[in-house]
Amino acid sequence: MAVPNQAVPTTVAGSVPAAFQVNDRLVELDLDPRESLLDVLRERLGMTGTKKGCDHGQCGACTVHIDGRRVVSCLTPAVQVRGTTVTTIEGVAGPDRELHPLQQAFIDNDALQCGYCTPGQIMSGLACIAEGHADTDDRAREYLSGNLCRCGAYEGIIAAVRGCSAQGTAEEVSG
Repeated sequence: MAVPNQAVPTTVAGSVPAAFQVNDRLVELDLDPRESLLDVLRERLGMTGTKKGCDHGQCGACTVHIDGRRVVSCLTPAVQVRGTTVTTIEGVAGPDRELHPLQQAFIDNDALQCGYCTPGQIMSGLACIAEGHADTDDRAREYLSGNLCRCGAYEGIIAAVRGCSAQGTAEEVSG
């Protein structure tokens, strides 16, 4: 049982030193090998844009990019990102915090309602476009099928991804 007001140790026996980039910022931490990337992003780095949905890799709310490839961060051991570049939803906006074209497309196409799944949907949408899967509705829908939306905004999501892809405005943001 924890003692009230007792400091929680920031390192544990067996921790692993790790250095990696998050949204163009160097991060150096001692990681518990059991920590997920999602928990490190949210709890240790304060980056709460990446959402914890199911914590089992089934909903896509925690999608981020590692070296330009989408992953579900809840199933990714944080120690595996040593030496990589991680891009989260916080790293998608432009340098002056202007919305990325896909973020704007989500607004324009009513591709969100409650917004909880939106960060993961956008990260997957960026990967869908970058990997050339947004050329038809069916291909985009299949590629994005790992991202769940409880509100049912799927038509708007597909329209946003396809529209952004057709405009050629989804420049790769994850290195």
